[in-house]
Amino acid sequence: MTMSAAAAAPLLSGTPAAAAGRDRPGDLLYIGTWGQGQVHAVRFDPDRGTMTSLGSVAQVTSNWVTTHPTRPILYVAGSEQGGYIRVFRIDDASGALHQLDEITVESVPTGSGGLSYMGLTRNADTLLVADFAAGSAVTVPVGSDGGLRAVASVVQDVGSGPNPRQAGPHPHSVVVDPSRRYALVADFGADRVFVYDYDPTTHRMSAGTPDGPGSFATAPGSGPRRLAFHPNGRTLYLLNELTADLQVLGWDSRQGELTGHQILTTDSADHTGTTSAAELAVSRDGRYLYTSNRGENALVVFSVDPATDLLTEIQRIPCAGVTPWSFALHPGGRWLFVANEASGSLNLFAVDRVSGHLTDTGTSLAVPNPDCVAFRTRSDQH
Repeated sequence: MTMSAAAAAPLLSGTPAAAAGRDRPGDLLYIGTWGQGQVHAVRFDPDRGTMTSLGSVAQVTSNWVTTHPTRPILYVAGSEQGGYIRVFRIDDASGALHQLDEITVESVPTGSGGLSYMGLTRNADTLLVADFAAGSAVTVPVGSDGGLRAVASVVQDVGSGPNPRQAGPHPHSVVVDPSRRYALVADFGADRVFVYDYDPTTHRMSAGTPDGPGSFATAPGSGPRRLAFHPNGRTLYLLNELTADLQVLGWDSRQGELTGHQILTTDSADHTGTTSAAELAVSRDGRYLYTSNRGENALVVFSVDPATDLLTEIQRIPCAGVTPWSFALHPGGRWLFVANEASGSLNLFAVDRVSGHLTDTGTSLAVPNPDCVAFRTRSDQH
């Protein structure tokens, strides 16, 4: 798509903080804002654990944001009808964004809700997109410069659940397995993890058989939300939103099949009221797993058994705000950032890499309705 003059102009507010950021070495964080039509930026010093707000750096809807691992590129998933993804070039010195491109992943607009997730394959050659509103999962090839090519595939999930929010399929996350032969979709509306064939050469997902994709059925009304593979590739972890539980699933990459091994709640024993879980991440060394519980405004940490990959809860800690919509582990492993959506704060926790435990640093920044966090780290700035 041809770039307009307006799109090419840098968008940066908060000039004093931005100027200070030029003199401050460190990483850049980009934060999506739920329903606010903005992307915010933060300069982070991983040595000191300090954050400096750069304010709003783009005036676009931002249901989800993710960065390219080696290129100065930010992808922003919108909430408008049409399933819009916008591509921005990052100015490492200032944190400013220059819009480069815009694509839509829906041939026919499907209504409100928009995109719910984006992630890159391990070698960053494909963008994986969950279109919650359309009930579909999408793959988009990524060029060597980080730019997006034409949509390669769209697969339509099917199914529904007993909850009023589950009238139809609603994909909430997409991952490609370590063998690169399968794409797995956690579908909130269908109470399924769908297993699609994936061709890394063409970047395409497909049903694979005349009977449709393989799938793993969760409990009715569970609302699958997030998926994360253990680094060893033999185990998949699934977080269910509506029941706030965590499932350990064995993964057979030869057959493309999932097997249930363990279910644990992320709720406390005396939990009452709303039940809702939101985010999931595995530490880089595979020893710990982190989740957020929105019903209890808590972060829950689990240890991973090195022999079985089964989980044991080891810590439950307040999230330092309200509604921990998402969180992100810093690539260095020492920090965890929590996007507390309802309280409008980005909160910083220290990670003990030996014990896996979290400590609230007391450091936070005001961000309107933050919903996710993406990193542009110092080591990436070539």
